[in-house]
Amino acid sequence: MNNFGVGAAREVDVVVIGAGQAGLSGAYHLRRTGLEPDRDFVVLDHAPRPGGAWQFRWPSLTYGKVHGMHALPGMELAGADDARPSSEVIGEYFAEYERTFGLRVHRPVEVSAVREGDDGRLLVESSEGTYATRALINATGTWDRPFWPRYPGQEGFRGRQLHTANYPGPAEFAGQRVMVVGGGASGTQHLMEIAEVAAETYWVTRRPPVFRDGPFDEELGRAAVAMVEERVRRGLPPQSVVSVTGLPLTDAVRRARETGVLDRLPMFDRITPSGVAWDDGRTVEADVILWATGFRAAIDHLAPLKLREPGGGIRVEGTRAVRDARIHLVGYGPSASTIGANRAGRAAVREIGRLLEGADTAAGDADEVFAPAVV
Repeated sequence: MNNFGVGAAREVDVVVIGAGQAGLSGAYHLRRTGLEPDRDFVVLDHAPRPGGAWQFRWPSLTYGKVHGMHALPGMELAGADDARPSSEVIGEYFAEYERTFGLRVHRPVEVSAVREGDDGRLLVESSEGTYATRALINATGTWDRPFWPRYPGQEGFRGRQLHTANYPGPAEFAGQRVMVVGGGASGTQHLMEIAEVAAETYWVTRRPPVFRDGPFDEELGRAAVAMVEERVRRGLPPQSVVSVTGLPLTDAVRRARETGVLDRLPMFDRITPSGVAWDDGRTVEADVILWATGFRAAIDHLAPLKLREPGGGIRVEGTRAVRDARIHLVGYGPSASTIGANRAGRAAVREIGRLLEGADTAAGDADEVFAPAVV
């Protein structure tokens, strides 16, 4: 950690917040323009080690179960053991990537706020000091903001409640009655593995799940991205793409449906001390409620800049925040997939290059222009 004095702000051209897939992609493309880490740009990551959100995934999520992990730009992930935990495989891959390209990620560093500074710069306040930057790549993802729905009676539940964010794997639920809430991929994965050890499992979702039989083709991918793009263009919070893509109908999912593990119950109306209840009189007793209810964008540190729209989200064109051209959100909305994050990192650097080139030219300093990314 490089503390540089209370009250002093260190000037850089670009600050990257977050060193997951999106942040590393942005840093890679900044490096390709000729900018030097720790001189021209800095990457701040609050996690204790490389791996982005992957390092926090549960041990039973092996690499072979990961769907759609796209390699970072410039370096393939080759020869990975499908039986190893994805947290280890991808953590080691990210660490090697940082070393190979000399990205010099600062960690663990907490960013508390981004504010307006002097001379058109942004002030990034962090646990290692304040940076005065000309542009910002925000790549903070969603893992730090698990969404916990609220239901009547929730505080009085005598059992255990936990979220996907702190799911420990199936072993802890042996012999228990477990209710999984949520119709996404994580919910079905949790349910199928917990069912092998639990006394009973129940699956509750707000809407009937839609299963997809067939490949995730280009047309389906475009439809999913278009849906999310439209939301962020309107300033609404990004939404899960499962409602468009459906849940993949794998062999494991087929077996779970045949055996009744994936028999879905409608959303309950309240939580009781010993389980849940519906207004029609039905009740279910449960020892554990596991909320597989997704995540929200971790962007509270941007609040001082007042970027949010009335709909609750940040309106984005491409990766650029419409309310402030200095700020680019990568891994947000349509770029939340691993391949989308790669492309967003490249696009953000290209736009930042044009932004800074214009600022330098206006200042009569055209000889030291930040060159657009080479792609």
